Amino acid sequence: MIIVTGGAGFIGSNLIYALNKINEFDIVVCDNVRSKLKNAYLRKAKYRFLIKPSGLINFLKKNQNKIKYIFHLGAISATTATNFSKLLKNNYEFSCKLWNFCKKNSISLSYASSAATYGDGKNGFKDSISLKYLKKLKPLNMYGESKHLFDLYVSKQINNNDTLPPQWVGLKFFNVYGNNELHKKKQMSVVSYLFPKMKNNEEILLFKSHNKNFKDGKQSRDFVYVEDCINVMLWLYKNPKISGIFNVGTGKSRTFLDLAKIMFKNLKKEEKIKYIKAPNNILKHYQYYTKADMRKLKKVGYLKKFKILEDGIKCYIKKQ
Repeated sequence: MIIVTGGAGFIGSNLIYALNKINEFDIVVCDNVRSKLKNAYLRKAKYRFLIKPSGLINFLKKNQNKIKYIFHLGAISATTATNFSKLLKNNYEFSCKLWNFCKKNSISLSYASSAATYGDGKNGFKDSISLKYLKKLKPLNMYGESKHLFDLYVSKQINNNDTLPPQWVGLKFFNVYGNNELHKKKQMSVVSYLFPKMKNNEEILLFKSHNKNFKDGKQSRDFVYVEDCINVMLWLYKNPKISGIFNVGTGKSRTFLDLAKIMFKNLKKEEKIKYIKAPNNILKHYQYYTKADMRKLKKVGYLKKFKILEDGIKCYIKKQ
């Protein structure tokens, strides 16, 4: 039995589709499904049943001998979230409970961390489990902090030579885009947000830069296509002797202007771009540059190439 928390969400639903393709159907989805969109995602998936997060721990205890793997993707993922106690409960404390259950019952665990843990990037984007390195990182928002706290928790366990799950994998996802993210509304990727506007010939809005080192539209991110993320997850799942924290990105940083121009070109639409001031609640926590250091994943044997932004956007548009 495989458990997928957040299984009705963006990365989770895509993961279940991929698991189905390798004949994995003994899957339990853990999620709060409150939207028609999430229900639509699940209709395309094959799984045993759906349970709510509030019932997961009891379910795990009753079925501990049947579970072989947990993919923990469920979280409050809004980078603008301000209720830190709620973030701690969902993103940190719940993750700690799953970790301890897995190590006690020798069950492998793969969990979602985030590139938001790197903050402004001044300490680099190195996917190290070193406690000394992790303590240098200063996330810019509460979401990133909640994810960072769990990375620190794992690092401390390793540092103390504690018992670990047979395989444990922390995935620092960079800016993921692709299908099944419309339910995220304002938190969806820029690609998914801009697509309907461009299709309707609307003027699209990009944030002005408030950093003298970056011109308007030249703020950049490591944009990674969701299918590439799933490929990494499945490869690690099939290689149970490999554990660690790994970046999941392309290793290239592209500007928002690049992204917009690529989309306009693929949709054969006239470029209509206007720059606006970023809202204050975003401006205070804004990352101007991210770029995944992908050497560690390559070093452990993952050799599959990631789609460049042009190819990823082309794939995305074809599926719409």
